[in-house]
Amino acid sequence: MDNQSISRTHNEFSEMYERNIDMVYRLCFILLKNTMDADDAVQSVFLKLFKHNKTFNDREHEKAWLIVTTKNTCKDILKSWWRSRRVDVDVLPEKTYWDNNEQQRDILEKLLRLPEKYRTVLYLYYVEDYSVKEISKLLDRKESTLQTQLSKGRTRLKADLGGIYVDGKPVQGNI
Repeated sequence: MDNQSISRTHNEFSEMYERNIDMVYRLCFILLKNTMDADDAVQSVFLKLFKHNKTFNDREHEKAWLIVTTKNTCKDILKSWWRSRRVDVDVLPEKTYWDNNEQQRDILEKLLRLPEKYRTVLYLYYVEDYSVKEISKLLDRKESTLQTQLSKGRTRLKADLGGIYVDGKPVQGNI
């Protein structure tokens, strides 16, 4: 391979990284609940992408591969011997990829307290704008199961928040 090919591949990888880093980090943070593990997982996901020199049909295929790989990488971290034997610091980072306003930090804190099955589904549905059908394919779950998880997750999140926020203030109503 000549230098031009290597450079092109590096440039393409850099563009792919810039396009997806926020989404991958947010998903890692939602699943792992702390910045150190999220940083490690992000690095692992993009290292896998680089090592396998993966090509995609389109950007949706790219995004889907990254979501599945991120989910699997986070599962591996959660199952690891090291993680199960260390003390977890349950504190939100000073700087996140989320907007630094009180409303979003409050929602994020409550979302992180939900069980993983609700966190992931709510994140993919509301933040990444995936449909139930698309999430079903990504997570290999039945659509009816996901609809139930969305409903139960919304109910639990709403209860934790005491309603929902509009213009920065909590109000009663549907999410």
